[in-house]
Amino acid sequence: MDNQGGIPMNNQGGITVQRALELPGLRGGLPEVVAGADRLHRTVRWVHAGEVPNIASLLKGGELLLTTGLGLGTRPAEQRAFVRRLADRGIAALVVELGPRFARLPSTIVETARAAGLPLVQLHREVPFVAVTEEIHTEIVNGHYALLRQAEEVHRQCTEALLGGGGIPQVLRILSDFAANPVFLETADGQLLYAAGTESAPADPLQVWDGLRGGRAARESGPPSGTVLVDVPGGGPGTASVRARLVLLSVSGALSPVHRMAAERAAGLLAVVLMQARQEEELAARGRGDFLTDLAEGRITAEDAPAQARVLGFKPGDGPLLPVVMRLASELSPSGNWALLARAVLEELASVGVPVLLGVRPVEGRVPLLLGLRSESERTAVADRVAAALRAGVERAGLERAGVHPPVVVVGVAGSWAAASAGLRHAAETATAAQGLSDLPWYDARRLDIDLLLWRLHFHGDTVLAAFVDRAIGPLRDHDRTSRPPLLPTLETYLAHAGRKAETARELHLNRQTLYNRLARISELLGTDLDDPQTVLALSLALRARRHTP
Repeated sequence: MDNQGGIPMNNQGGITVQRALELPGLRGGLPEVVAGADRLHRTVRWVHAGEVPNIASLLKGGELLLTTGLGLGTRPAEQRAFVRRLADRGIAALVVELGPRFARLPSTIVETARAAGLPLVQLHREVPFVAVTEEIHTEIVNGHYALLRQAEEVHRQCTEALLGGGGIPQVLRILSDFAANPVFLETADGQLLYAAGTESAPADPLQVWDGLRGGRAARESGPPSGTVLVDVPGGGPGTASVRARLVLLSVSGALSPVHRMAAERAAGLLAVVLMQARQEEELAARGRGDFLTDLAEGRITAEDAPAQARVLGFKPGDGPLLPVVMRLASELSPSGNWALLARAVLEELASVGVPVLLGVRPVEGRVPLLLGLRSESERTAVADRVAAALRAGVERAGLERAGVHPPVVVVGVAGSWAAASAGLRHAAETATAAQGLSDLPWYDARRLDIDLLLWRLHFHGDTVLAAFVDRAIGPLRDHDRTSRPPLLPTLETYLAHAGRKAETARELHLNRQTLYNRLARISELLGTDLDDPQTVLALSLALRARRHTP
């Protein structure tokens, strides 16, 4: 047995002619292979015993036929016809027990079997055919049971991957590792959604797809020989119920029945995932979101990224790439219909005039994008148009609601594919850290590093941040809960204007003396000097960090 992906393999799930001859029942008959010795690897589907001349008409193919030769006939022409009919029927092997009928098989039978490529075995001792049949059938049943166990193990691994938060890419990787061949998920009309290969595979699965399934000639000629196609049901009646198809291509090795069985079980799980996704548009958007997330997390290298992006329809040219992330407030979640949001946003982005790759990440509530710029100099102008298009798309999707923070749009640093990986990750984290900031059309990720640092302290469960905020501005928060006027807005405005009292008073619509009184009261409550640079820095950080603390 082979061992692939940690799962014992017995690919055919049955028994070969060679194995049948090694079992005690036939081995006791002293078997001698007189023809077809190079074809003993054939799979025995079943065992049949019979002596009638027309026995070939009773067989379906794949049987190992046991006989004493009574039905073979006495004339060479009859014997040749008997053997040819069995070979044409596709039986696995012919086993003839020597005895009263034949002391040794006639050369006519041997030569005909050899010419037809039919394994022919003569037994020199009498054996009980019933015992042989029972023994081989037991082996066959055990082999099929082993196949079922292997397929069920794949099903278990795929289920655990989904329950652990994984998605379609993880399921395809498990199936690809098991089959040791590339695996693809395509729409019902043949458009690629996902691809997975093994580390030991000699070629990139996307290149394989493009060569074997993606070209027009390949589509017109049908799938290559040895391909396993399994429909992923969609829940409706008739052909329309096919939501997608699993495609296993025989590239690194032959595919066998166990691989189809495993694919059929995986297809059932994928059907549930696709039903949750509801629409192929959402599935495609999730696929692009998975690609962008894998790129951000370093699971896709800068060398492999351009080819995978081209399969997803993104062809940015030679200019820099601009990473952008939009994060929705939890109250703005599209309640599962992310396809509507993706479609609305893409329609708005069509007017931006640059190549765009947009995905969705429902779990994190964000929309990652990559844009192809002609030059770094157009970053700000493109960011303005993209932010406006994203906001317009959210509005078109009917997600904007009064009293709810609008989406946060964060624009990263433009650069190469290698820079895009870090840029997407930085923008995604910064979009989370920027939740609750004063509303701007978009934020430059480089200008929010302090907010990101504070959010990371909070996100990793460190109570130091909350303690710091409480020490720095706790007395002001206590004051504002019970007294008027509130003093925190005054301190915020004062620090935002770098301690310039005239500008602070103007923005707060206060006369100077009132402002001086409030600043004095703040200094008294905090026990600090608002003119001290270290104090100003600590208070500024505390005010920015309070969004992340109770």
